[in-house]
This record gives sequence, C-alpha cells and structure tokens, in this order.
Amino acid sequence: MADMSYLAVIERYHEYRGPIRELLASIITGITEASLLHDQEAQRRTLVSVRERYPFVQILYVLDEHGVQISEFAAGKGGEISTRHDVGRGRDRRHRPYYQQAVAAEAAIVTDPYLSTVDSTLCLSSAMPIVDGDGRKGYLVIDANLEELIRFFMGDTRRRQFEPLFKGVYTLIGLSLLGVVGVLMFNALRELLEAVIHPIQTEHDKLRPFGIIIVITLAMAIFDLAKTTLEEEVLMHKDIFRHSTTRRTITRFLAAIIIAVSIEGLLLMFKSAMGAADHLLEAAFVMLSAAILTVGLGLYVYLGARAEAQLLSINRRRGK
Repeated sequence: MADMSYLAVIERYHEYRGPIRELLASIITGITEASLLHDQEAQRRTLVSVRERYPFVQILYVLDEHGVQISEFAAGKGGEISTRHDVGRGRDRRHRPYYQQAVAAEAAIVTDPYLSTVDSTLCLSSAMPIVDGDGRKGYLVIDANLEELIRFFMGDTRRRQFEPLFKGVYTLIGLSLLGVVGVLMFNALRELLEAVIHPIQTEHDKLRPFGIIIVITLAMAIFDLAKTTLEEEVLMHKDIFRHSTTRRTITRFLAAIIIAVSIEGLLLMFKSAMGAADHLLEAAFVMLSAAILTVGLGLYVYLGARAEAQLLSINRRRGK
C-alpha cells in the first residue's frame, strides 16, 4: 500500500484521460473571474474554496498576457495555503505548454502529465484566459497532483486515511510469521545436529532426515507467505481496483503451496521406496493434489488475465 508508481499513475491516466481532463477544465472554468487577475486575496480564497472540494489542486497562479507570472498561492503538506503570493513572481512562463496552449485555444486547456518542478511528482496544469473590465488580459493556471486526482476520481480518498493502520497490522502479521519461521528453522537445525551426532541405529532414525525436510519445507512456505504479505501490503503499491493485484497475490501464495505439497509427495514416495509401502497411496494422492492445484492456478491466471484485458480495453475506449 505504498504510493503509486509513475507507471501505475500513467496507466490510470490513459485509462480515464477524457473524464480527468473534463474535470479539470470544468474546475478552472467554474472559478475563473476577472477579479482574479489583480486581486491576490481573491486568488487565495479561491484556492481555499477549490481545495475544500478538490484536494488534488495544489497551486493557483496568474500570468500576465506576456506569460510572466504575477502571483502564486500554493497548498502545503498539511493542506494550509501559504500566505506568500510572490513565490514565483517574475518568472517567465512563455515557453510552458499550458501558456502556449491557452494562447492558441483562447479557452480552458489541460496539459498532458509532466513532472512538477516543485516536488517532482506527476501533475497536470489547466489554464484559461482572463480579461478584466479595462481590457487587460491574463491567464489563470492551476496545478493538480495527478496521483491524488486519480484517487479522488476513483473514490479512493477516504480509504487512504486508514492506510497507516492497515500497514501496521500487516507489518505485525508479517513479522509474526517470520517469527514462526525462526522457530521452525531452529527446531530443524537442532534435529539436523542430533542426526549428525548420533548415527543411524534404528529404522526410525532412517526416517529422521525426511522429518527435517518436512519442517524446512513448511518454514519455506510460511516464509514466502510472510514475504508476500510484507511486499504486497506494506512495501509495494496495491491497486485494489485492478484484479491483477489480487491475482498476483493469490498466484504467489498458491505457488508456494504447490511447491510445499510437491515436496511432501516426493518425500512420501521416498519413504515408500525405503520400505514404508503404506505411504505409497498417500504419496500418489498428494502428487495428484499438486497437479490439480497447478492446473487450477493456470486456468485462474489465464482467465483472469483475459477478463482484465477486456475490461481495460473497454475503460480506455470510454476514457477517450
């Protein structure tokens, strides 16, 4: 549940490009007034009002007709609006895409995603011409954080507030599983040491190495589960709106289970070959179970991938 990667953000943007651009264009169209060209207090109030409804809007600033920035108000990390309005005052923005597009269109425009020079995050800019009563012209520009915009657009804002709690719980679960792995490995190593020190004397001693292998295999499966839990739920971004995320988690977990079951089946076969013939039927059923799990996992991955590809194709057509 980490932050979205740039690749994930860009994929979501292209999937919903049309609605996202329409939303930004409607926002700047709704707030554009002639008073914003010179009234800096009105600019601050406008940004405060916009952020109450659209928290992904980060910066609001005004350019004169020549593309020179004459004021700026930005939202800090806590959402508070800065009291300074001269952060970027005097900067020449004539070569910026949003200025050139607004001049050419003479209407509200929205840029493609680009890396913000403020915090190096992906953002979009929307610009619109302003003309006051005296005929003086300028351009209102707003910058929106693309990742936050996508979360807002998909209704994922409230869930993000609980992510620290979710991460804490999953971290505790993952560390607990690693503790279990430590206990199993300690017991397996102790049994291994005893097997080395005490030579094989009875038929039971001959089967001791197989018990050690079973414990180590179980520890490996639990370790892979703990590793998957920490990676998927704590360290990596997990897009709950994509079935591929759930499919990836299930695939990794079942793969570990299939490996553990297969090793158990092989051990039972080795035991039967060493004289414990009563384990032969059990070994056959265990190997059959591993084969069925493998086929089922393959069908699940194949059908899930096809279904998601079709959904993505439909969403992209809608987003254009």
